[in-house]
Amino acid sequence: MKGKGDAMQAAKQTLNLSGEEYVVIRHDEYERLTRMAKAAELPPLPEPDAKGNYPALEYMRASLARDVIRDRARLGLSQAELARRAGIRVETLNRIEGGKVLPSIASIDKIDRALKAAEAAAGKAAGSKRRTANGKERHGKARPKATRRKATRKAGR
Repeated sequence: MKGKGDAMQAAKQTLNLSGEEYVVIRHDEYERLTRMAKAAELPPLPEPDAKGNYPALEYMRASLARDVIRDRARLGLSQAELARRAGIRVETLNRIEGGKVLPSIASIDKIDRALKAAEAAAGKAAGSKRRTANGKERHGKARPKATRRKATRKAGR
């Protein structure tokens, strides 16, 4: 009986050039692996202080950056493509993803809308199948995430 590892062995081909062995994979698989590797390069979360408290602004910057990177990579978008769709500069998105700046609410809203639109377009193309946080598929509409703008409005009342 073949396991998952056996299937991967059958899917790859090797090539020997000048004594060096190379693995040949399909281009779409290469793109998927590249996106996964980039998403793994997430900005680190800050260390807690002696009392176990995290510095709020540093944590917020890193957490927001990690969320944007994961969502962008999951949807297969480049920084340039997401920036274009969001109507912000690539340099701005790069600084946000690097955890170097805390973006304005307007920038967060633009990025959020662009990611949701890309997800909706991908969902229509995939027959409206969605993946939950643990990787399982579910069908139907994605539940909307609360945005900072809504939270700010509620807090201001």
